[in-house]
Amino acid sequence: MTALFEPDAVVDIGGGTFLRGKEAIHEFFTQLQVTGFGPEKRHFEFGEQRPALICGDLALTSTRCRNGTVTSEVARRQKDGTWLWVIDRYSVA
Repeated sequence: MTALFEPDAVVDIGGGTFLRGKEAIHEFFTQLQVTGFGPEKRHFEFGEQRPALICGDLALTSTRCRNGTVTSEVARRQKDGTWLWVIDRYSVA
């Protein structure tokens, strides 16, 4: 999962908690995989992915989850044409 993030990516998991860098993001996803919950008792929600908004080398994506929350993510196009997450916010609404 961490292969999808830039080295200095930031993940906002709520409650004022920010994960910075691939090591912290890796620890979060490892805990999530083992327990089903990450720090702050967060877990994945299924939902409807919205179309990406792309401007140059940046893309904004979002998902409206079944529980009503909305996620948002910013990805940056890499030199090889692939996309990596720069910012991931679990809940904006």
